[in-house]
Amino acid sequence: MTKMMRFIDVFEKYCIFTPEIKSIFMLYKFLILSDEVDDFIREITIDSSATFFDLHKAILDSVHYEKDEMTSFFLCDDEWEKQQEITLIEMETSSEYDNLVMDTTVLEDYITEEKQKLLYYFDMMSDRAFFITMQEMILHKNSDNAVCTRSEGEAPKQIADLNDVMVNQSAGDLDAQFYGDEDFDIEELDHEGFGDVNFEEESPL
Repeated sequence: MTKMMRFIDVFEKYCIFTPEIKSIFMLYKFLILSDEVDDFIREITIDSSATFFDLHKAILDSVHYEKDEMTSFFLCDDEWEKQQEITLIEMETSSEYDNLVMDTTVLEDYITEEKQKLLYYFDMMSDRAFFITMQEMILHKNSDNAVCTRSEGEAPKQIADLNDVMVNQSAGDLDAQFYGDEDFDIEELDHEGFGDVNFEEESPL
């Protein structure tokens, strides 16, 4: 049983639901980082009953990206391995997972634990993404709008230049040749990999 489910069970058992009580829900606080820009941080606080499309819009607004590009979320395990995909538009897939679309998929149906990980692919052609951790569940009155509660550093370029992609691919090939595929181990993007970022720090709403 998740933290949220336990809370709801206790809340329903012992509380009388007045109109004021019914307006109390959970807010999710998401920390967003980039592996391209060291000092880039965004923090989005959003109602748990919002959709992934609402989170998608909040992320784009926080980094001032255009909203005409294809994007996609991936739910991840603790090692950042991609699992369930949530797409911007409905797409056919041969994946073992169901086809989920952002505007009909509610956050709280799939984000159920603190420290849960997601990837947000904003440049699908170049395989570039933000790394997202659900930092905290906050008991609060429901909020109509997502809020960017922390903004540091410049966002990476929305669409990578073709030359940059070719250079990065060439560098990756060189690394593989120099180190050897089996011996070269890329640092995991975990708490240690994020350096000085304080995952426990709270930001005021």
